[in-house]
Amino acid sequence: MSGNNLSWEDKIRLSIITQFYPPDYAATGQLIEELAIQLSRLGMKVDIFTGQPGYAFQKKSAPARENREKIQIRRSRTARMWHQRIRGKTIGGVLFCLRCALHLIKRSRRVDILLVTTAPPFLPILCYFVDLFFGLSYVCLLYDIYPDVAVELKVVKPNSWIVKIWNLLNILSWQRAKKIIVLSSSMAEKISQKCPKIADKIVPIHNWADPNLISPLPKEKNWFAQKYNLVNKFTVLYSGNLGRCHDLETILEAAQILQHEPVEFVFVGDGAKSSSCQQKVQQWGLKNCQFLPYQEKQNLPYSLTAGDLSLVSVSKGMEGLVAPSKFYGALASGLAIAVICESHSYLRELVSDAKCGKSFNNEDSQGLADFIRYLATNPEVAKRMGNSGRQYLEKHLTPEIIAQQYSEVLYEAVGKLETGEDLSVATKPVILTTK
Repeated sequence: MSGNNLSWEDKIRLSIITQFYPPDYAATGQLIEELAIQLSRLGMKVDIFTGQPGYAFQKKSAPARENREKIQIRRSRTARMWHQRIRGKTIGGVLFCLRCALHLIKRSRRVDILLVTTAPPFLPILCYFVDLFFGLSYVCLLYDIYPDVAVELKVVKPNSWIVKIWNLLNILSWQRAKKIIVLSSSMAEKISQKCPKIADKIVPIHNWADPNLISPLPKEKNWFAQKYNLVNKFTVLYSGNLGRCHDLETILEAAQILQHEPVEFVFVGDGAKSSSCQQKVQQWGLKNCQFLPYQEKQNLPYSLTAGDLSLVSVSKGMEGLVAPSKFYGALASGLAIAVICESHSYLRELVSDAKCGKSFNNEDSQGLADFIRYLATNPEVAKRMGNSGRQYLEKHLTPEIIAQQYSEVLYEAVGKLETGEDLSVATKPVILTTK
């Protein structure tokens, strides 16, 4: 059953709820936009309810209503407040949820299924009550697992009343959800441990990157590499959120080890650790590190390909609680990849399957430095790894392939697809999991 061949009655009316959406440059918003476009092309009637931009380039507001790619977008009037601070994010998230509640009550009869994200993290809890009182079914898309992330970051105590109530409400929302989409097998395991009864509802589906947007580009033809003097240096690139969930300490220590060698470390992005990282670089007197701001989407084909090695990191204790989307953009760029994570991370198997690089334990800065030094003196190895990663992405992790997997889950959630039935004669969706 191909999405485009469905009758009008069989097409799903899908509403996606997320706080972040372009012009926000937050990765979750960019991914949701690409997913919405692909699901629309598969025949779904898609609308988006989102917030006003808080992470946008010179844009403090966006139209309250607009249509793009046959997708209707509605934006809450609630402004984003103090988005750099945890308390501000929390207040903004609560206000957005209140706006969502009003929106969903009005539209409860016009939607077949909700796809609700964890941006902000209490959206699934809201949908539990909306479904309970108004019968609006939903599928959860979990980007992060809260309150576990907050506990791991020591923002709240593990035995506090907030954590206990939050966990209870999470379990209620997961039990009522039609399906729960997670981004990795590690995350699926975490959710199953917290609530074994819902194990059969959990579907791991990886993130993706668009190989048509991001494709390999030689540095000598790359204006970004030229602008920042990276053409004739072996460049180690970290692009994305420099946040509390990412192990930047191991990277900086590797930069310190290699400070007298022809290797340049380039950090593109921002986040909670950005200032402390720059202070550490200054304190150590490192001359081999550059810090650059987030890049607009039209610049990503150049910024993501301006290096020789891409770095992806997850802080110790965060495995299964978060899943870095930057890994997929790194695959698309055709660069070799070094992943810093715990020994049981799903990223290790992805790196192994894609043959795109090497994985390192947290705090193994010496091992990382040795690998960087090896690739710097063996550029053909780095190129071979990058090409292999790119081929893996094209075969398994494109927007079209992943959207087919989402489509199957959503059709099954509304009862218009029996388990195991193909959505497309040409392409049978295969849910990607790690072993």
